[in-house]
Amino acid sequence: MKKTVSGYRFLILLEISVVILCIIPGACKKDPEIIDKPFVRLLENESIQSTLLKRNVNYAVLLPENYNTSTNTFPVVYLLHGFGDNQTAWYKFGLIQYYSDLYASETMPAIYIMPQGFNSYYINKFNGNFPYMDFFTNELVPEIDSIYRTKKDKSQRAVMGFSMGGYGAFILPALNPEIFTVSVSLSMSFRTDEQYIAESQDAFNYQWASNFGGNGSVGSSRITDYFKLNSPFYFFKEGDLEPFNGIRFFIDCGDDEESLSFTNNSLHSIMRDQSIAHEYRVSNGGHSWDYWKKSLPDAFRFIANSFQGINYDDTPEVVDAGITVPNGNIEFINLTGTEIQSAVLIPPGYDTLSSTYPVIYFVHDNLAGNSEEQREQAFTFLYNSMLSSKLPKAFVMDIPFEPALIEESKLQEIISQFDLAFKTKNTKNGRMLIANGAGGRFAASFVVSDTSLIGSCCLFNSLLDDSTSSSDGRVFYYLYCGDDGQSYRGIQNLYYDLRKKGNDYEYRVAKGSDSFGSFMSGLSSSIPILKKRLSITS
Repeated sequence: MKKTVSGYRFLILLEISVVILCIIPGACKKDPEIIDKPFVRLLENESIQSTLLKRNVNYAVLLPENYNTSTNTFPVVYLLHGFGDNQTAWYKFGLIQYYSDLYASETMPAIYIMPQGFNSYYINKFNGNFPYMDFFTNELVPEIDSIYRTKKDKSQRAVMGFSMGGYGAFILPALNPEIFTVSVSLSMSFRTDEQYIAESQDAFNYQWASNFGGNGSVGSSRITDYFKLNSPFYFFKEGDLEPFNGIRFFIDCGDDEESLSFTNNSLHSIMRDQSIAHEYRVSNGGHSWDYWKKSLPDAFRFIANSFQGINYDDTPEVVDAGITVPNGNIEFINLTGTEIQSAVLIPPGYDTLSSTYPVIYFVHDNLAGNSEEQREQAFTFLYNSMLSSKLPKAFVMDIPFEPALIEESKLQEIISQFDLAFKTKNTKNGRMLIANGAGGRFAASFVVSDTSLIGSCCLFNSLLDDSTSSSDGRVFYYLYCGDDGQSYRGIQNLYYDLRKKGNDYEYRVAKGSDSFGSFMSGLSSSIPILKKRLSITS
């Protein structure tokens, strides 16, 4: 069928019309493309306009991995930074996303909020000009609850921080128990009265007086009423303790801190004195991210248990001692000049080698009435540690602690006779004294009275007098105790004395009390230190 001229003209006009329409902006649109933005867990540049502070406050957010694929609500952990840092510290240097994922089995999905703290110590400034705590509780927490799918209950809010943030993590729940019930303080920066008074004038004015008042003051005039209101060393002694019963406190500090280990020890002591439930940990390290990162597994576990309403397991880790020591590696001897029979662990391969061996003298306090079973467990663990080369091969002499029979002069004679009877390293560094319970009091006294015989003194859950001092000689000390142990003040005072005299030491506080299980847990964790000390030959 032929097309007419008029038909061609119509088609041409139609095509021209379409072209004109398509070159007019917006006249010929394609269907919009749906672009799926990738889910971003770490939000680095969030902010809130604070009416109370009269300024913008930045914060960062780390969301759970499954936040965008579920409708679940989540508990919240507020992460507080240290003096001179800002809201980036926990994700830039603390690598919180990496570690929260790495220790996922220790924790549970949570929203992490990292606010800017401004060197405020997270309190309201004494003069009312910068009410940071009021901002935190009245503006920040409600804002977070309105934006994110949070569990809006005090039992589902935790605060964790380091240094200045460790104090913030302590003081925010302590003074606001209706909002927060979980507190995790890492290397908490605060001061006892004595430390506060001893601060240099510049440090006091810059770091403390700007928040707590007393600028330019010296001596006891620095201890302002406002400082007391915000000091646990006062409100734990003078205030109503009932509000603190609902807060779960976890405190952790390194044994090499310049002064904060003293502060945290003192806080632990006053909380023990006032029967305020808490967990306390001291491990090897100082004021650094290396230490705080090592603290995270326990901290995460503590927070997760708290969120779930589970009592924190305070029993020591059970130690698998291994295969029982062969009978041929144990000898029984009568202690010189006493009625006590002692067992001696003979090192593996002793009969076939001509080597000399160090000696561990174990002053053993029979804690539960089953002395032979405890000795066998300790011997078995040490023997298997030697077989696996985790510990140098050594003699272990078990000395049952009997105050009426074991005297310092008797131990000197025992050491002399032992060196004659066995192939020992007859040097100071070839001898180590290990003790527990009341045996620790005897051991601590012995190394002070005679500094020539023992190179290392290792005290586990030892019942020390508050006045116990360390040796002025070159003796290494290893102090280990459970945070619920009886002699916490005596052990702390010995630690202070070691620091004051510049003696070589390691100091540990772990979970547990004065049980033999706690001793075994402490012995297990100390193996790297014992190996190092027993390997010193000079």
